[in-house]
Amino acid sequence: MTVFLCSKCGTAITSELIELITIPDLPDREQNRDKKTRRAPSTLQQGYYAIDPEPWGAPYVVQDDQENPKPAHSRGFMISREEGFVISAGATGTVLAHPEDAPDLQPLPGWENSYGCCGPTGDSGLNRACPCGAPVATLAADCFGPYELHLDPVRTYALSEGV
Repeated sequence: MTVFLCSKCGTAITSELIELITIPDLPDREQNRDKKTRRAPSTLQQGYYAIDPEPWGAPYVVQDDQENPKPAHSRGFMISREEGFVISAGATGTVLAHPEDAPDLQPLPGWENSYGCCGPTGDSGLNRACPCGAPVATLAADCFGPYELHLDPVRTYALSEGV
């Protein structure tokens, strides 16, 4: 079992989690959205985590092929800015978890980087903080994207007990 802690204060920010070797494929997110919140099903079941090998979040760079753009993230949506369609050049190796496995994380002051119509899109940078106030994670929970939590690989660390 592994618990993730805040690099600044050492507070546990997740429950005990089991590592998955790969990120599971999800069924059609559009058909399986929650009727009340319009949220997609979580990428991971509660109690599990996986290391995301793909870039996640800010910063973004302009895509080379503007005629055939790709989603900005591996499980996300296309993002268009003034300069055109962009793709994530953010951190690789983020810890992907179910948002409810880190119940004590709080929005940043003033809901910084938490923009979206039904929840944060997750494309504006870190938007969740440890109880000590240190920004440590990005929640993606808007109605048109994935429902997942990305723990920053520098601002958090793992504590594992041997099996």
